[in-house]
Amino acid sequence: MTLRTILLGACSALAFAGMASAETLTIATVNNGDMIRMQKLTDDFKAKNPDIDLEWVTLEENVLRQKVTTDIATKGGQYDVLTIGTYEVPIWAKQSWLLPLDNLGADYDADDLLPAIRSGLTVDGKLYAAPFYGESSMVMYRKDLFDAAGLKMPDAPTWDFIADAAKKITDKDKEIYGICLRGKAGWGENMAFLTAMSNSFGARWFDESWKPQFDQPEWKDALTFYVDLMKEAGPPGASSNGFNENLALFQTGKCGMWIDATVAASFVSNPKESTVADKVGFALAPDKGLGKRGNWLWAWSLAIPASSQKVEAAEKFVAWATSKDYTKLVAEKEGWLNAPPGTRTSLYENAEYQKAAPFAKVTLDSINAADPTKPTVKPVPYVGVQFVAIPEFQGLGTAVGQQFSAALAGQVSVDQALQSAQQLATREMTKAGYIK
Repeated sequence: MTLRTILLGACSALAFAGMASAETLTIATVNNGDMIRMQKLTDDFKAKNPDIDLEWVTLEENVLRQKVTTDIATKGGQYDVLTIGTYEVPIWAKQSWLLPLDNLGADYDADDLLPAIRSGLTVDGKLYAAPFYGESSMVMYRKDLFDAAGLKMPDAPTWDFIADAAKKITDKDKEIYGICLRGKAGWGENMAFLTAMSNSFGARWFDESWKPQFDQPEWKDALTFYVDLMKEAGPPGASSNGFNENLALFQTGKCGMWIDATVAASFVSNPKESTVADKVGFALAPDKGLGKRGNWLWAWSLAIPASSQKVEAAEKFVAWATSKDYTKLVAEKEGWLNAPPGTRTSLYENAEYQKAAPFAKVTLDSINAADPTKPTVKPVPYVGVQFVAIPEFQGLGTAVGQQFSAALAGQVSVDQALQSAQQLATREMTKAGYIK
């Protein structure tokens, strides 16, 4: 054997060892603050897992959803870890597109996950995505306006109380509107709010035979209440307002109440961002006395596609990013207020977090009040609180949302909007084979 052969062999062995020493995970994620923070903190993961490299594909939510859906449906195998929402998990798990998360480590403590959040990510008793952060919805309100009107917000208000209070604190001459609610059309915009609200009125999207229910009195009661309330006590142009628009209105002192995502609590109570930060109170989403509150349930979660060839490494990353230790890491680096909310019981038992986040208890109670497996007063064949976990819902939910937004804008009547929604839903569900 020549010296050249020996050297070549040694170099090849070294190259192979170098290749084998580090496995690269490709992680698809959304470009929000919590996920960007996670990327900055991955030195901790690398220190614990020097044999795993991370490659990030960070995208705006709609683009992320499109690319990830295409890849997983075609078994492209482009990603090893996916950031997906509560809507996708049960659909994709039933398609066998996701792997069950059975091996997150002995110290992961899945039992510490909040039951409502865990339930929405579980199919046939198996967890298919690990929650990175979770949210529900709640009432955010101006304590100073309530005091001036001689009102006291209950911890668990009814819709009737909300309507009465909204009218009493409205002062349109001063551009103070009693209530701000989503009106912008979209399955994740106005229909997230209206579906959750309708649950508390006893309404449902479909009966047990998948027949649409927009022709039933519960939907008429809910939509009429919403439209009338917004016309009397809501801001002008409400049919164009989504989460961001209402957030801006509330932060600039123009909303007396806002019912929306619990994640907004830290924004409206941050003096750097909100002119009313020291005047905000929090309460559970309203009810009609039927046993369901008008609050939703959502989590951004990490899942492993069945097409991944690096499952063991992917499991290590998912376990790290959604663990109790990661929460502590964020608290050490960024403060307890920035700990990922809405996923673990232990966070809400932590005195330091409770002190930093005055809205912690209402957030936890709101999440616990939502049950994706029993979202409505009457039985339904679907899973999901503010959505229906079927593939057709994205298109159908937005189409119905356009009808309801038009009713809010006064372009059609409530009856016309509901009639159109019934026709749209019946056609879609028949075409998709749900209605025989």
